[in-house]
Amino acid sequence: MSKSNIALTSIAVIAGIVVIMFVWPIYTVWQQGKMGEAALKRAGQERQMIKERAKAELAAANDTASAIEIVGAMAKKYPEYRYQEFMNAFADALTSKDTPIKLILVPTEAQMPILLTDKAFD
Repeated sequence: MSKSNIALTSIAVIAGIVVIMFVWPIYTVWQQGKMGEAALKRAGQERQMIKERAKAELAAANDTASAIEIVGAMAKKYPEYRYQEFMNAFADALTSKDTPIKLILVPTEAQMPILLTDKAFD
């Protein structure tokens, strides 16, 4: 190699180092800015997801409340509804093979079971 090639190579290496010394801090700041923008967008998306989840939970709660209101109105309008629901739950408990029955609670008045025999033959 000749002296001119060595000199040109040395100048190119030194110029490259100088360029990197000036460009690296600028690139680092730019990269951190982009990371900050990405974090901000991610936080905005998470906030939006939380809002949507809250809206869905509110809608579900409203649906549940209206269903409870309808069932309550029907229970007032048709008093035998509660008795029928109890009997259905009782029958489900008797026929269920998932959980063995250990204790059966029967509604009572003055320690006597409520039989409602007069309504059974209507």
